[in-house]
Amino acid sequence: MAMAVALVLIVAASLLFHFVSPWWATPLASNWRQMDDTLTITLVVTAFFFVVINLFIVYILLRFRHREGRRAAYRPENRKLERWLIGATSVAIIGLLAPGLFVYAAYLSVPANALDVEVVGQQWQWRFRYPGAGGKLGRSSVDLISAANPFGLDPADPAGQDNVLINNNELHLQINQPVRMLLRSQDVLHDFYVPPFRARMNMVPGMVTSFWFTPNKLGRYEVLCAQLCGVGHSGMRGYVVVEDAVSFQKWLKAQPTFAQTMAPPAPVAANPAAAGGAVAAIAGDALVAQGKALAEAKACVACHTVDGSPRVGPTWKGLFGKTETMENGSTALVDDAYLKNFIRNPQALVVKGFAPMMPKIELSDAELEALVAYIKSYGAPAAGAPKQQAQQSTPSRTPSR
Repeated sequence: MAMAVALVLIVAASLLFHFVSPWWATPLASNWRQMDDTLTITLVVTAFFFVVINLFIVYILLRFRHREGRRAAYRPENRKLERWLIGATSVAIIGLLAPGLFVYAAYLSVPANALDVEVVGQQWQWRFRYPGAGGKLGRSSVDLISAANPFGLDPADPAGQDNVLINNNELHLQINQPVRMLLRSQDVLHDFYVPPFRARMNMVPGMVTSFWFTPNKLGRYEVLCAQLCGVGHSGMRGYVVVEDAVSFQKWLKAQPTFAQTMAPPAPVAANPAAAGGAVAAIAGDALVAQGKALAEAKACVACHTVDGSPRVGPTWKGLFGKTETMENGSTALVDDAYLKNFIRNPQALVVKGFAPMMPKIELSDAELEALVAYIKSYGAPAAGAPKQQAQQSTPSRTPSR
């Protein structure tokens, strides 16, 4: 009897929890209401069988409970019951799978007027590419990836010269404009997922995957990586900004094209004093601000803090000017050369107390200068302050990410 009562309470509590739980899906912001419908169908079908099976067990416990002088009948075969179970199970499976097949067919049927947008995933950052006035995305290859060409675009392909490159984690889209997302990974398995859009797809190294959706609500939505991709997985985040057509086109025109990013730098001013003043200005607040933006775009903040709190990598607070101890017992002063060498080749040395987890990230010389300037802005440890304990955190071992 106690078991029967417990099962009834479990069924009642489960149903009550479902209806009063705040853990519902985020508000829909795309055309994929069919995704919500298939989820509802799945919940209804599985809930029905959950309730029926558990109540049937309650009936069995009560109907065939132990009684003195009675024994259960042994019936190894019951063809009628088997036919009912096979039929009911088949209907339930069809009810679960059939709607999903129709939705998946629509998921693959991309509208002719869809805008192609490429998403490039890399530990632990996002990059985006739009077609230019020509309407086509240029060829790309992993063999061409470098600090100056992080997308790996082919300079010999005319179609890629006007491609718009977004080398940060913010993607802009036009409201009510169908978008086909072309996904590729430069290292490990990732997954581009924006919960309010209900659409997502794995990003598999060595291949291009895709899905499409139409954003239908203005707003700013968070991008998540939905595949465990390493120690910085939780920090691999970005944003999708859905805006009106005028704002989107204005934003798009302000972004650099591939041809512009590959153009040689402007000549230095003839006046050495003027040139020196320009360099000094760049090395100031603007350079630190650029470094901060890079730290966020490259997901350095997933492993390193600037307030001294522990994380998987050494904190940047008080790092510059500190003497680090390596796993091999050697020591090194954290200066400009140390930071640059460590960021360029993070596997060369291992800081004591941290694991060699930092991936190699391609940075141009200018980006490296900005990132180092940002780390330096948090200063050296105060005189007389206790030496930072490397063991304060879970493993990593790089001064930068």
